[in-house]
Amino acid sequence: MRLIITEKNDAAKKIAGILAKGGIKEDSFLKIPSYFFTDAEGQATAAVGLKGHVVQVDFPPEFSEWRKVEPKALIDAPLVKTETAKSVVRAVKRLAAEATTLIIATDFDREGELIGLEALNLAVEENPKLVRTVKRARFSALTSGEITRAFSHLDQLSEPLARAGEARQDIDLIWGATLTRFVSLATSRLGSQFLSVGRVQTPTLVLVAEREKERRAFVSEPFWVVKVDLDSDGQGFSAVHKEERFTDEARATAVFEKLASPGRVTAVKHTSRKVPRPAPFNTTSFTSAATSLGFSASMAMRIAEDLYMAGHISYPRTDNTVYPPSLDLRETLELLAQGEYKHEAGELLARSALHPSRGDKRTTDHPPIYPTGGPKRGELGERDWRLYELVARRFMATLADEAVMESNRVDLVLSGEPFFARGNRVVQAGWFAFYPYSRQKDLELPPLDQDDLVTLVDKQLEAKETQPPSRYGQGTLIELMEEHNLGTKATRHAIIQNLYDRGYVHGNPVEPTEMGIKLAEALQEFAPRIASPEMTAELEKDMDLISVRDLTKEEVVAISRDLLRQAYGSLEQNREQMAAKIYEGITDDRILGDCPKCGKNKVRVIRSKATKKRFVGCEGYPECDQTYPLPQRGDIIGMDEVCPQCGSPKIKILGGRRPWILCLDPYCSTKAEYREKQAARAARGEKPAAGKTTTRKSAAGKVTATRKVAAGKTTTKAATTRKPATKTGTKAPAKTRATTATRAKATGATPAPAAELSANAPADDES
Repeated sequence: MRLIITEKNDAAKKIAGILAKGGIKEDSFLKIPSYFFTDAEGQATAAVGLKGHVVQVDFPPEFSEWRKVEPKALIDAPLVKTETAKSVVRAVKRLAAEATTLIIATDFDREGELIGLEALNLAVEENPKLVRTVKRARFSALTSGEITRAFSHLDQLSEPLARAGEARQDIDLIWGATLTRFVSLATSRLGSQFLSVGRVQTPTLVLVAEREKERRAFVSEPFWVVKVDLDSDGQGFSAVHKEERFTDEARATAVFEKLASPGRVTAVKHTSRKVPRPAPFNTTSFTSAATSLGFSASMAMRIAEDLYMAGHISYPRTDNTVYPPSLDLRETLELLAQGEYKHEAGELLARSALHPSRGDKRTTDHPPIYPTGGPKRGELGERDWRLYELVARRFMATLADEAVMESNRVDLVLSGEPFFARGNRVVQAGWFAFYPYSRQKDLELPPLDQDDLVTLVDKQLEAKETQPPSRYGQGTLIELMEEHNLGTKATRHAIIQNLYDRGYVHGNPVEPTEMGIKLAEALQEFAPRIASPEMTAELEKDMDLISVRDLTKEEVVAISRDLLRQAYGSLEQNREQMAAKIYEGITDDRILGDCPKCGKNKVRVIRSKATKKRFVGCEGYPECDQTYPLPQRGDIIGMDEVCPQCGSPKIKILGGRRPWILCLDPYCSTKAEYREKQAARAARGEKPAAGKTTTRKSAAGKVTATRKVAAGKTTTKAATTRKPATKTGTKAPAKTRATTATRAKATGATPAPAAELSANAPADDES
């Protein structure tokens, strides 16, 4: 029997459906499906899907207790591999025992090669003979043609590429666990509130924090703009003074007041320019385009993965921006013509030759992202369809003609003052007709010639200020990470999501919290190499050298340990100063605004020692006893705004599908409708809305935590048991809550056990 092992069950099922000649028998062992069939050559075959990595690298159990093991000991600690999905492992071994040949059909990239090597090792444990028969199937799309080609041209598993993936695993664990434990212990941020530090995550956070500091340091300068609305034979248009920004208000006012009809055209200029077609999508450009449509980077990649598994698009993790000669462009257009793009694809198919655009990155692993199927709109959910459409339209745009734009400029004189107007319009739509996302709205000017007279309809004097540099959107941040060689095409979106999950950033564009800024500053000051993109980029290059046999995995891991040892020494010498700086940010994040009652102090988030619940109270207690209840779930972000109705500070609560913005006063008139609904539920004997029970799963699909998520639930009990605030300065409170395995695995850190973390009572500060 031939055994095919894929990375996920969906791929196994899809491949079985393509290769089977006749029916497919589906079996299940420990709830792990497998598919039995006979292929076109009459060979009995079984296909089974993993759940991503089925083994993980970790430290031995004796290194698991955070407080008993110095973080420094992790730098040179041994590493062990443990099974993470035991049912999958048993299912694979059961099938391997009966197999005579083995084909690894995991994703074609560094991580997929490592997962394939892990699968091979498991199979060989059960059936050593398979090591002599193993082959590798490499493909970029789950389509009939691509899968048939891949299984007709089987290759060898690349151990160097897998070892490069293994090196990344080891390095990320060693760096993440060592630094996360050190920073968390130094600031007493344990349990679920640990502070994660990562080899790629930290330099990325620094990029975000530095941009925010630029914005805060920016000093706005006032300027004035003089605009006029004009008319020419019933067609209106606008013009602006040639001195676009007046820095002298008096001069701007003088110009504004003297303006009167008529105006005279002094010059007219028309220019045409070609707008080049966009390059084919790679992961970075796709993610950037998806975020401009309102998707988060992580959601865009999740949906892209689903579309790939369904056979609708090619493999979404690629650096390539050049279609390979082997890609049949006409065949792809014919697929699109069978779906929703009969007209657009048909127009391109009518051409005698197709000449696609080319980007500046050419690789040989995967082609650019392109459509591999032609689903109807109703076959996909709305979000899936929008991203499929993005890929399909981008593909067609790369095959279309260049667009032609006409730009017009009209210069005028009005009361002796020079003005100008600009217009533009699309002369030839070209690729804009296929990919409307990049098309600008036409702004047409009336037909004017030199010395024509125009009528003044209205005039405006606008006071403005120079603006600070904008925050990075998620798409821009991914492009910046690529520029600095931070992470890979497969990991960048997850790294950004981790910044959100750890409470270091919020919103989109990406805005750092005070804790995120101070953490970045502390690491820049006391361990600059950890915070620099250069160090991470060097390690990424070293890992790439493993895949071409220029370095070994052991050499690269040793180099990384040496780099970490140096950085750790600097942190250790400045432990107290680093903790003080970070805790300053934590404290600042708790401040939500001015106290509306006393007007002298700030209100901040506090956690009650007695009830363990959080609430908002005035820092002036006991002189001022103002308190507000808070929802007990979600991250709290101060808005620097007050409610116009009640005067209490407004906050943003993160953690649900979308941010929840509200003021602190539960009796504010803005909440009247909510209170009425709750009262109506109570009158009907129903329980107040309290959210849903959610089950968290790991990447392998294993349930790791189940919890009740509150939906706006508030409590006033904490406020009634309040004690005078303890002045903690910059010393962080000890933690009492144990982290879940899932949260710890996000940083490669072994979670501190619950018994250990409950050794100390909590402080009354929010932690």
